[in-house]
Amino acid sequence: MPPPTSPFGSLLLRRPPLRASAMSTQVAVAAAVAGIGAYAFYRRSASTETAGKPIFSTFGFHSLKLHSSELINHNTKKLRFELPDPSQPSGLSLTSALLTISFPNGGWKPCIRPYTPTNSRDEPGFIELMVKLYPNGRQSTHLHSLKPGDKVTFAPIKELAWTPNKHPHVALIAGGAGITPMYQLASGILSNPDDQTRVTLVWGVNTDEDIFLGEQFSALEKKFPGRFKAVYVVATPDAGSPHQKGFVTKKVLEGAGLSATDEKNSGAQVLVCGPPPMEKALKGTKSLFGAAKGGVLAELGYRSDQIYSF
Repeated sequence: MPPPTSPFGSLLLRRPPLRASAMSTQVAVAAAVAGIGAYAFYRRSASTETAGKPIFSTFGFHSLKLHSSELINHNTKKLRFELPDPSQPSGLSLTSALLTISFPNGGWKPCIRPYTPTNSRDEPGFIELMVKLYPNGRQSTHLHSLKPGDKVTFAPIKELAWTPNKHPHVALIAGGAGITPMYQLASGILSNPDDQTRVTLVWGVNTDEDIFLGEQFSALEKKFPGRFKAVYVVATPDAGSPHQKGFVTKKVLEGAGLSATDEKNSGAQVLVCGPPPMEKALKGTKSLFGAAKGGVLAELGYRSDQIYSF
């Protein structure tokens, strides 16, 4: 019997601190190594290179001031940072994350973690992060401790370059805090009148309180009926919860209409974001000396080229 604290049973215990955003561990580390080496140069040149342009339209390091901090559930805060030009949006593309760089407790060793902004990319003057607090998480603990006026250094990193209408249907499968890139993509697709892609979201969480973007997704369902659907799976639901109890399984995904054998899913793209054990269960494993073992998505009929992990 899987432990009750995991929305993916024994396959998912806890999202490791390094995966506190949309980025994979390998991408985050590689970007950090390259970025820190260029940090001083970009800090000196950023002001002239981005003059008159959205701050994150090109690569560079920028220190932003915290405008507000709001606790939205038992372990997640919404942090809003001020952009230098209140009339300009962030300049981030769909989909993009931001590396956060800090020196917790005044130490010399930098802490670098990627997060995906959740406010509209068209909103001028601000970026907004949803930050989940992890036990012993250096960056999440530091970010939760910030007060308005404190500063954090950011650098943009592009992820999947989304092309409108390239796929008739996109399936978003998230675990825990892995929801933020999914929300960015779903809202970006649906807010574009030229993009008619259908979107189905499956989000596995521990408790009802962990559905911290539930109101936003509900609003999208009401505004785009027939184009957007959200399915929640809760490991330990509240009494009377409207959400199904359990974990993200093949049966749950089939119930959400995500079988690749269904004609309406022909040409669909599947995006995954969550802890490594979850992604392993969904995508399967690769072996250097033996045959690869397919995961849940392969069992549903998806090819490897249809699957992308943030």
